[in-house]
Amino acid sequence: MSAATPPLPPGSVIGIVGGGQLGRMTAVAAAELGYRVHVFTPERNSPTEQVAERAVVADYEDQAAIRDFGEKVDVVTFEFENVPAETVRRLAELAPVRPNWECLAICQDRVREKTFCNDLGIGTAPWREVNSLDDLTRAIADLGAPSILKTNRLGYDGKGQARIQADTDPALAWHEVGGQPCVLEGFVDFTMEVSVITARRPGGAMAAFDVVENRHKNGILDVTIAPANIPEALADEARAIGRKMTEAMDLVGLLAVEMFVTRDGRLLVNEMAPRPHNSGHWTQDGCKTSQFEQFVRAVAGLPLGTVQRHSDTVMRNLLGDDALLWEQHLSDPENKLHLYGKAEPRPGRKMGHINRLYPLGSRPKG
Repeated sequence: MSAATPPLPPGSVIGIVGGGQLGRMTAVAAAELGYRVHVFTPERNSPTEQVAERAVVADYEDQAAIRDFGEKVDVVTFEFENVPAETVRRLAELAPVRPNWECLAICQDRVREKTFCNDLGIGTAPWREVNSLDDLTRAIADLGAPSILKTNRLGYDGKGQARIQADTDPALAWHEVGGQPCVLEGFVDFTMEVSVITARRPGGAMAAFDVVENRHKNGILDVTIAPANIPEALADEARAIGRKMTEAMDLVGLLAVEMFVTRDGRLLVNEMAPRPHNSGHWTQDGCKTSQFEQFVRAVAGLPLGTVQRHSDTVMRNLLGDDALLWEQHLSDPENKLHLYGKAEPRPGRKMGHINRLYPLGSRPKG
C-alpha cells in the first residue's frame, strides 16, 4: 500500500468478520474514533453484534451475505482468522481487506506459519509435518517425547492437540486429533512464554507494545503480566522479531506473536495471530492507547497512537462461572472489569477479564 493512501474519514464503515469479544472491543474503540461498524458472523446475538450498527448473520460461505456485507463497508478486517479463503477473496473484490489475505493464509496454516518464520531466520520449536499415522510414527522417532501433536488448522486454546509421551500409542494420538493434517512439535525447555503485539499502518509505520509474560492453565491463557520480567535486550529482540514478521507479510493491522524464552536465553516463536490478542487486553487500562484503538487506527489508515505504558498491569481471564462473580470482582475498586456479553458461561469459555494496575516498576514477581 502506498504511503499516500488516505485515511478513512469519521463516519466511514469498518466491516468486522467474526462476532466474538475481540470484535466487540474493536467496535467500541471504533465508535470512539467516529466510525460505524458492521459485523459478519454466523452467530446471532454475538458479542460484536450487541455493539455494532449492523449485523449480517449468515454462514461465511453464503454468497449473497458476502455481497451484502462487502458492498456496505469501506474496509474489512477480522477478529477471527479461520474464514474460508474464497470468502476473503470475494470480500477483497468489494472493499479493501486489512490485513491482506496472504497474512491470514500464513496464520491459518501451522506448516506455512513455521516455514515462514524459519525462512526469515526466526527460530521455532523443532517440528515435522504430519499427514498420516506413518508420518507421525517417523516424526516421533525424529523428535522424541515429550512432544505435542497439533492440527494444522483451527486449533486454539488447547483444542486440536494431543500430548505425546514416551508410552503414548501413536494411533491413539492420531485418532485424538481426528486423523487430519498436523504438525508435531518437539519439546522446548522454556522458562516462560512471552508475546509482543505490533501495529502497522498503510505506508509501513509500525509501533510495538511492551513485551508481556503469559501464564496458561489447561491450555488457556490465565494471566498476562505487563511488562515481562526479562532483560531489556531480550525484550528488544522480541520486538524486532515482531517487526520483521509484520513487515515481511506487508501486514496492515495488528500482529500478535507468542514466543518461548528458553532456559539458555533464546526466543522461539510459538504462534502468531493477525488481529487483537488476548495477551493484549492489559493495554485497555495500562496504556495510553489500547490494542483495540491501535487496531482501528491501523486498519483505517490513521496515524498510530503512542504505545507508552503508564502502569504495570496484570490481566486475568474470567472463564465460565468466574464471570458470575461480577459483583464480587467490582467490590474491589482496584479491579477494572470487562465483560463480553456472552449469555452462557460454559467451562473454559472466555467470558471477560480483569485488569489490575500497579505503579510503574512494581509489577508482581510471583
